[in-house]
Amino acid sequence: MKRYLKDTEATEQFGRELWEKLPAKCLVFLHGDLGAGKTTLVRGFLRAAGHAGAVKSPTYNLVEEYEISDRKICHFDLYRVSDPEELELIGIRDYLAQECVCFIEWPDMGEGFLPEPDYVISLSVKDDGRELVMETN
Repeated sequence: MKRYLKDTEATEQFGRELWEKLPAKCLVFLHGDLGAGKTTLVRGFLRAAGHAGAVKSPTYNLVEEYEISDRKICHFDLYRVSDPEELELIGIRDYLAQECVCFIEWPDMGEGFLPEPDYVISLSVKDDGRELVMETN
């Protein structure tokens, strides 16, 4: 699926739509350059779930966990991972074994430690908005 997202609101709206479509347990890889809208998309997903607090990229923490509407959501940002083995230290296998939706930004940084995703979402800057491509494995 390919979609043009004209602004931040459209990116969040797509995230809200995902809340209705994604199963309670799945792995979603998010690809895109810095500022492409990966965290904005996750924010829309969390807002649809009922989260009213701040949603920031977990660049320094590596993971932010949310329990909302009887569902668990984990948002990973692997941008600062220098060695994929660091994922073992944060217990990545335990997170992925749970019944939760796991969004992983910069999944290439975890190559060799991450399983195949259920969904791959790529965001890229196009004109004043973003082009989104979503693939299902």
